[in-house]
Amino acid sequence: MGRGRVQLKRIENKINRQVTFSKRRSGLLKKANEISVLCDAEVALIVFSTKGKLFEYSTDSGMEQILDRYERYSYAERVLVATELDQGNWSLEYTKLKAKIEILQKNQRHFMGEDLESMSLKELQNLEQQLDTALKQIKSRRNQLMYESIAELQKKEKALQEQNNQLAKKLKEKEKEVAQQQIQWDQLNQDQSSPSFLLSQSLPSLNVGYEEATKAKRKELDLEQLEPSLRLCHLG
Repeated sequence: MGRGRVQLKRIENKINRQVTFSKRRSGLLKKANEISVLCDAEVALIVFSTKGKLFEYSTDSGMEQILDRYERYSYAERVLVATELDQGNWSLEYTKLKAKIEILQKNQRHFMGEDLESMSLKELQNLEQQLDTALKQIKSRRNQLMYESIAELQKKEKALQEQNNQLAKKLKEKEKEVAQQQIQWDQLNQDQSSPSFLLSQSLPSLNVGYEEATKAKRKELDLEQLEPSLRLCHLG
């Protein structure tokens, strides 16, 4: 009768556990050495005991070189796996987006009244309800835009009216100023055409004529007085 399979579990007895560790460790190190010699493989073995003591084995290439090689391989492997996952995610995302686009295009055709033959009565009723809701929203938005446009036009009209009032006020003030200037001008013209003004303007010329006549008269008198004496002188 053959031996049954031994069930592996933790050895509870501390001494027996230590003895088993020592035996199995030696066998593990021996197996590592055998596989490196027989198969020309690079082997690195690291074991920590329960108390934290390190036991290691490595082939002639050395522990550090083997660990560096492991790190490089492990990093390349992780990058490859991540790339494959990304590609898988992109592929899944593309499939989802493509299905969504197809659904949207189908709904758009239904909203346009196309491809309705394949729709059931319930689907047609749902489509009609959606169209009614959309139409109500469109009308509400249209009315809102119309009210906003009317309010804006009223605001502009009020501003233009205020500008017109200001211009009319300035025009009245200008007309009043022109009227006052016209009154002053008319009054000045009336003053210049009055007899007193004309008399004041003609008096200087009259005075000049009077003075010239007086001078001529005096010269004439002087000549009359000198004439007898001139005659006596002539006779003598």
